[in-house]
Amino acid sequence: MKKIALLGDSIRLGGYGPKVPEILGDEFEVWQPSDNCRFSTHTLRGIFDWKKDLEGCDVIHWNNGIWDAVDAFGDGPFTPPEMYVFTMKRIARILFTYSKHVIFATTTPVNNPDAKRDYEIIKTYNALVVPELEKMGVVINDLHSTVDSNKDLYICSDTVHLSEEGVNVCAEQVAECIRNVLK
Repeated sequence: MKKIALLGDSIRLGGYGPKVPEILGDEFEVWQPSDNCRFSTHTLRGIFDWKKDLEGCDVIHWNNGIWDAVDAFGDGPFTPPEMYVFTMKRIARILFTYSKHVIFATTTPVNNPDAKRDYEIIKTYNALVVPELEKMGVVINDLHSTVDSNKDLYICSDTVHLSEEGVNVCAEQVAECIRNVLK
């Protein structure tokens, strides 16, 4: 049986996370935190608590970014871009101590963003972090492009989270990506 860990924000928690174990089936044991991993520093801190759960994982799939890119106070993203990249690289280094297969899912876009969430900032954060993680050997699961291909269908009315169709398409893509790295 292959051991899989899913880490991530609400796109995982209330999105693809519950469906992935069903799709992967009985050959996979899937662990994921019961809480929202929120922004990258929250995930970094959480890894300390999840050590025991991450040990021996065949694959760790994770996403962060939707919280990092939020301009909550009107003075810029919650996590400055250089800090985001630094923290994400640190997370990747640590995750590689638990598994030889680490996957990062790009941050999904927003639809009709409000003043706190900006589509272009999310694209920029993905563009900054993806090449750095690829250099480290992290496999990239481009959920951003998938959701962006049909935002009206894949994003629900809150303009941020996945619709039922978005959950289904992302869960299938996550499961497929996990299977592919294990071939």
